[in-house]
Amino acid sequence: MLNLEYSYLSLPGKFYQLVKPSSFSKPETVLLNEALLEELNIPFTNQQDLISFLLGNEPDGKTSSFAQAYAGHQFGNFTNLGDGRAIVMGEYITSLNQRFDIQLKGSGRTFYSRGGDGKATLKAMLREYLISEAMQHLNIPTSRSLLVAKTGELVQREKEHDGAVLARIMKSHIRIGTFEYARHSGTTEDLRALNDYTINRLYPEIKHEESPALSLLKKVMTDQIDLVVNWMRVGFIHGVMNTDNVSISGETFDYGPCAFMNAYHPDTVYSSIDTTGRYAFGNQPNVIKWNIARLAEALLPVIHPEPSTALQLAQACIDQFDNIWVEKYYEMMLLKLGIEKKAPELYLLVDELLALMLNLKLDYTNTFLALTHDKVTGEGIMAGPEFKPWLDKWKTPSTIPMDMNKQKIG
Repeated sequence: MLNLEYSYLSLPGKFYQLVKPSSFSKPETVLLNEALLEELNIPFTNQQDLISFLLGNEPDGKTSSFAQAYAGHQFGNFTNLGDGRAIVMGEYITSLNQRFDIQLKGSGRTFYSRGGDGKATLKAMLREYLISEAMQHLNIPTSRSLLVAKTGELVQREKEHDGAVLARIMKSHIRIGTFEYARHSGTTEDLRALNDYTINRLYPEIKHEESPALSLLKKVMTDQIDLVVNWMRVGFIHGVMNTDNVSISGETFDYGPCAFMNAYHPDTVYSSIDTTGRYAFGNQPNVIKWNIARLAEALLPVIHPEPSTALQLAQACIDQFDNIWVEKYYEMMLLKLGIEKKAPELYLLVDELLALMLNLKLDYTNTFLALTHDKVTGEGIMAGPEFKPWLDKWKTPSTIPMDMNKQKIG
């Protein structure tokens, strides 16, 4: 038996609903992350015991597992939401005193299912397992996948699919949308309770600062900038950067329509419903800034008791976004080019390379790989006359003039 804690249930009841996951008569493990089980020292001696525990096949009785309530701006439109097919089994504490949510996806209906079946398909859960583990090994903060199991049921989508559940872990499933929910559907005391709980759980080092809520806003903004810079580093397109898909803990999660970009184009999207390009690859920094502004709005009542002062403090924080982004983004891109110097005059080198990659339809990852291994001689587009002037400047970056063509954030 895995001993779990339930500190989230200390919050007011409006933030969750207790619910048991569906029981499945013939669950079958498809993928088991043995390395992660060992890393976290999760004490199961065989996978059948683990799957039985996670799929809720314990005797009926009082349950402490729960679905979380939250809201969110989905493609810019605000709506109340919640875990429609996900249930937090509890919080696992490692031997190093690290706290992780253990959550099941595809485990059945909840109070927030809004008419859905609460189930998941095997192909979607396998995809999340694969991408989340890829992100982990690319050194990008992410949810982790413990296992994927077939449920033995069929799930109806555009056609029938094998049903499955995914067990995943995160430092926390609290998201910007959780704070939006508290602001729009709760009292100031509800918001304060969520703020205090989040800080105590994720960032206890800031709880004694003059305005812990303002410090939380700054911390989340910095962590999200770091996260999205990392996405840009590897050409990752999240696909659906709604505020309910942005974690307060700074982890990538909710791997729906996401992908790693092939041929470079900043307008690349990976969602069939993103017809305006809101969540395009090149727009991700703009979107995360917009999302952080929504967090700032939600936090205003607990940033400062005087509304005008709270607004000024929050705006001053958001106003720092552009400079922080530009510095961190270009530092990362220059390092991709093997340049450790953090000189603004070198930013143009990055911009010119991206323009060439766009015009020549070069693959994002393979271009940097070719530069890394100095494979741009001989035949091929990168050995042609269009690319050579940039290549010469890259090899002698000290000759680049002082022309600060910085990336702008709208």
